[in-house]
Amino acid sequence: MPEFSADVPHTLGQAVAAEKLNGFVDGVRNRYKDQVSSVEGEWLDPHTLQFGLTSFGITISGRLEVEEEVVKIRGQLPFSALMFKGKIVTAIEEGLKRALS
Repeated sequence: MPEFSADVPHTLGQAVAAEKLNGFVDGVRNRYKDQVSSVEGEWLDPHTLQFGLTSFGITISGRLEVEEEVVKIRGQLPFSALMFKGKIVTAIEEGLKRALS
């Protein structure tokens, strides 16, 4: 499967950024309820979120890691979503920026 990644810088520090992102999965579920049929997320530790979501039959999975000055997201897309990779990454970055503001 093709991979995607995004880095979103912040000035909050690791603990505050992680706290702000604690409800990120619920926020995605609520904000995109008409477009996303399934959203799952599990915090593996206080700074690492493993997630998966399905939108229009396309499942995306990955891991979000909160660091002191950046949130890194890495994941996999099915080949059927490869043509939408740029749009997906942009939407994720914008969502993270909103959640961290």
